[in-house]
Amino acid sequence: MTEAHSEELRFSACGREWSLRRANLEALWEGMDDESGPLWKDWQADERLPYWAELWPSSLALAAWLAEQKAAITGRRCLDMGCGLGFSALVGRWLGAEVIGMDYEPEALRFASRNAVHNGVPQPCWVAMDWRKPTVKPRSLRFIWGGDIMYEQRFAAPVLDFLDYALDGDGVAWVAEPSRAVYDAFRSQLVSRRWAGRCVYEKSIEALYPQERPVPVRIWEIRR
Repeated sequence: MTEAHSEELRFSACGREWSLRRANLEALWEGMDDESGPLWKDWQADERLPYWAELWPSSLALAAWLAEQKAAITGRRCLDMGCGLGFSALVGRWLGAEVIGMDYEPEALRFASRNAVHNGVPQPCWVAMDWRKPTVKPRSLRFIWGGDIMYEQRFAAPVLDFLDYALDGDGVAWVAEPSRAVYDAFRSQLVSRRWAGRCVYEKSIEALYPQERPVPVRIWEIRR
């Protein structure tokens, strides 16, 4: 998708201004309706809806939480799981963490890389990766985070498999979610696998898109 088919989001977070380029949402959804186009084929193959092109309230809450954890993440190897436009990966990098930004969609990573330049943040390591087929080294990451990645029950097992594979022995994961009932399936698997999970942050976030009321977001801390 060309620069002509993109648009800009401007907002304040973590004590500074941010500017994110993203794909034009209307053009993306029109592409989903074109049965001869690549977006339709991707959707048919793996239900690859272009959620990455929106900046969700969970990512804003996650950024605020990362700012509070600056001392813990500075200089640490971290991974943003499903980074989309790259915002929380950029926040982590800006705070001093060594960040891998991973997403399933290469197009999302192209925008994320541009957004690092637009915001004067050193480039994270952007990686196109399916969490079911990890390409990072096992037990190599101290922190993993993700914003609004748990929106279907079928994601619970592979996400936990990835965390088990990639987190080091003392590693911590932070998952931000907008109080969806589907997260209960993830919490039940935490219990069955004997992982510890607790809510460490809770706040109502004003969405950047039209929304009747603020979105209640919770961040869960997960450890072995």
